[in-house]
Amino acid sequence: MQRKDIQSKKNKISTFNPSGVGDTSGNIFGLPFTTAESDVVILPAPWDITASYRSGASQGPEEVLKSSSQTNFFNHLCPDAWKAGISMEEIPQHVINLNKKLQQKVKKYRHFLQNGGNVYKNKKMIAIRDEINEASASVINELELISKKFLTEGKYVGLLGGDHSTPLGLIRALTDKYNDFGILQIDAHGDLCDHFEELEQSHASIMFNVLSLKEVKKIVQVGIREISHEEKQRMDDNPERIEVFHNQEIKKSIFEGNTWKSICEKISSNLPEKVYITFDIDGLEPSNCPSTGTPVPGGLTYDQAMYLIDFLAKNDHTIIGFDLVEVAPGNIKDINSIIAARVLFKLATVMIKTNNLV
Repeated sequence: MQRKDIQSKKNKISTFNPSGVGDTSGNIFGLPFTTAESDVVILPAPWDITASYRSGASQGPEEVLKSSSQTNFFNHLCPDAWKAGISMEEIPQHVINLNKKLQQKVKKYRHFLQNGGNVYKNKKMIAIRDEINEASASVINELELISKKFLTEGKYVGLLGGDHSTPLGLIRALTDKYNDFGILQIDAHGDLCDHFEELEQSHASIMFNVLSLKEVKKIVQVGIREISHEEKQRMDDNPERIEVFHNQEIKKSIFEGNTWKSICEKISSNLPEKVYITFDIDGLEPSNCPSTGTPVPGGLTYDQAMYLIDFLAKNDHTIIGFDLVEVAPGNIKDINSIIAARVLFKLATVMIKTNNLV
């Protein structure tokens, strides 16, 4: 951080009132910091072109930004976390435009598949598939380059999606900095499909794509409650790299008298010291995210998820990056975006705490 940025940050910390009225004209959470002044930078990814059921996650970054100014900053884990500086990059309009441009083509493509069409026998559908794949790869590559830029500057990076395909760029960028880390995946789905719907960067293929990164030593999936036969086989074929805490097994354990703490201990013990958290909002109970793209009954309560994240921070894990994805505003956007803003602040807080940024 340059000298003038350090001085500006110090001035802002001394004059900012963390107990004041939320500044809706400011950056994320109403904080006064620029990305140059912040230790934590959040990348918005308004992209949901691979959403296979309900779209809307592309609006997630804007809606969470609007709601985030109502977040209170005191946190028992790290009361002064805000002083590290948290800011979000400007939402990229060119990505929004590209997403809108492809929406109708995606609808035609998905309608074709859902009616039993064979992509390989239809040149028009092949062309649409290739266009989607090219656009998705372009967005993810751009996010990777931006992530590398901030990581090189010594920043800590999080991502706000968007569908679950978007974090791949950030995760790839982290492999340049860390050669050994694990991923905690809070999710309703396994996301281990190989080219779901023939799309290379599908939201349902994010963890399949992550498996190709040798630096990711372990993926621990929590709250999973809907998988395909293909995904179950992939889990069984990779016992050293994939550990799954299925929702049904978690709830059965709790119903039979075990504590959530004991389950969190098992989750924690399966993760290496350095951890990336990928948080699909549909990992929570649907009442917390009713407008997300593919809601599934069951899931973690908000309190269970926050306890788990805190547990990692208190038990010698260092959070090296994170994402929050699949937040969609829908008709009751206040519920979706308000809960998402609190999750986002928690993720930023544990990264600040475990990296001793304040």
